[in-house]
Amino acid sequence: MASFEIHGGKQLKGELTPQGAKNEALQILCAVLLTPEKITISNIPDIIDVNKLIDLLQVMGVKIEKVEKGTYIFQAKEIDLPFLETADFKKRAAALRGSIMIVGPLLARFGKGFIPKPGGDKIGRRRLDTHFEGFTMLGAKFNYDLNEHFYSIEAEKLTGTYIHLDEASVTGTANVLMAAVLAEGKTTIYNAACEPYLQQLCKMLNSMGANITGIGSNMLHIEGVKELGGCFHRILPDMIEIGSFIGLAAMTKSEITIKDVSYDDLGVIPNVFRKLGIHVERRGDDIFIPAQDHYEIDTFIDGSILTIADAPWPGFTPDLLSIILVVATQAKGSVLIHQKMFESRLFFVDKLIDMGAQIILCDPHRATVIGLNNQHTLKGITMSSPDIRAGVSLLIAALSAKGKSIIENIEQIDRGYQDIDLRLRNLGADIRRIG
Repeated sequence: MASFEIHGGKQLKGELTPQGAKNEALQILCAVLLTPEKITISNIPDIIDVNKLIDLLQVMGVKIEKVEKGTYIFQAKEIDLPFLETADFKKRAAALRGSIMIVGPLLARFGKGFIPKPGGDKIGRRRLDTHFEGFTMLGAKFNYDLNEHFYSIEAEKLTGTYIHLDEASVTGTANVLMAAVLAEGKTTIYNAACEPYLQQLCKMLNSMGANITGIGSNMLHIEGVKELGGCFHRILPDMIEIGSFIGLAAMTKSEITIKDVSYDDLGVIPNVFRKLGIHVERRGDDIFIPAQDHYEIDTFIDGSILTIADAPWPGFTPDLLSIILVVATQAKGSVLIHQKMFESRLFFVDKLIDMGAQIILCDPHRATVIGLNNQHTLKGITMSSPDIRAGVSLLIAALSAKGKSIIENIEQIDRGYQDIDLRLRNLGADIRRIG
């Protein structure tokens, strides 16, 4: 299994262009199943999770043509429905959490869908109730084989209805939305996720002929249509990668420009980094991070310790809390990180403590970081990447640390970050892939 060998403590400099958004790509790719016509998608990131989904679609019968790097034409004219009950399908789909979003389009277009219990990050319990409750309310019948861990759902006809989601799940909203666009009548989805990638899915579906209003709010209205057509869609830059690069610049005291970030779609992300004392300067649609020797964490107005917590969009995305936690280790001041969504996502802090960080893990959801103000540099160690975001957080820590670090299990990082070692070397980082 491959590892990264990193010699840290080097100041970096240069420009980075973020890849296409992983979380948007997983939704958009599933939507190609809704029509027999051709769909062209550009800015698709070349990462493990996305490539696994593209491979899955291909073996399901989707014709795929690569136009150029990052741009593909998809045509789901003939889908092999019997394949969805085979052992090969179960193995492929179980390896990827995003595969759950093929169910909504399959149900809408073919009247049935199948999926094994999907895999993905080991960051805590990620239930699927929201998806299947939504399908059931549209008129589908659902079955779960406990021995096979296999879900099946079918419906003779889907009928529009009022759906109040029990949680603002992004994948749950996307899945139910894709089922509802071909349902008969009007569907209202309340407590819908409204992050930019979900808005992108809505815009794509509308360009295919769907009738969705309320885009950007937590209440979506869908007037069902009989069929959808082809379209062209371009994926947004990845906001998680953009946040990771802001953190990288701060931790390594580097001057970095992040190009073409679609700034207006970043929400509160730049301001949260500013609360840590990091200078984040907007230059057109680019972000410029100057080299800083020190950065100081804000306090609340009454002087109490700042808390940074995740929340459904337009709140702060949980995918960047790991980055915020790492960056805070070298800031001046203290901060409480509150990870509300996943109960295992902070369990990588033991590696940071081994590197010399001062962190108190209060419970599975909260950690207090006591910033070292760059007075005590982190030291390189050997560690393993537990999930995508923690893996990149440890990578950032290693790039700022004194001495050599080894990060094992880097497939977790490759799942979400395209050519990360090559792109970092272009900035001057001493990083190489070994094993």
